[in-house]
Amino acid sequence: MTPEIRTDRLMLRGWRAADKEPYALLNADSQVMRHFPATLTRDQSDQMVDRMVAAWDARCFGLWAVDRLDSGEFIGFVGLAAPNWQTDFTPCVEVGWRLAHAHWGQGFAPEAARATLAFGFGHVDLPNDEIVSFATKQNLNSQRVMQKLGMRLDPSREFDHPLTPGWGQQRHVLYCIDRALWQARVGE
Repeated sequence: MTPEIRTDRLMLRGWRAADKEPYALLNADSQVMRHFPATLTRDQSDQMVDRMVAAWDARCFGLWAVDRLDSGEFIGFVGLAAPNWQTDFTPCVEVGWRLAHAHWGQGFAPEAARATLAFGFGHVDLPNDEIVSFATKQNLNSQRVMQKLGMRLDPSREFDHPLTPGWGQQRHVLYCIDRALWQARVGE
């Protein structure tokens, strides 16, 4: 069973069948997907939801569906993932997010990601005792979220994403936060 986490304005919860339609609309939005190789079809989006549910069952952590508490509206996902591809910094646990464009710029991604980091450092067996996050070099909005979380840019771990060979935005930056830095940030 997927645990639920409530923040001041959000509910992080398990996925429901009713989430598939709004999630597919989010994944079909070229603005939301501008730092990905392509938008997703409904079938691709539905398969992604199924994989996210299966990840929770397999690992006891994963990507939560996120609702706004004020409206009950589904706005996207935030959570932890374990990439299944190989690079210099894998295995790792990544914090990630994808929110509908209408909900950008309101602080929802950092709010939910902070709760996710707390869950990760409190409940997940982390390789290297750290959580990472990465984005294309052009994705400055996600990089700002990483900075707001207190994550540090590690230029030595910049990489070409192995699942996007030849794609123009293949180069990614990596931010990280270890347990000691997280605990210092929480204590501030």
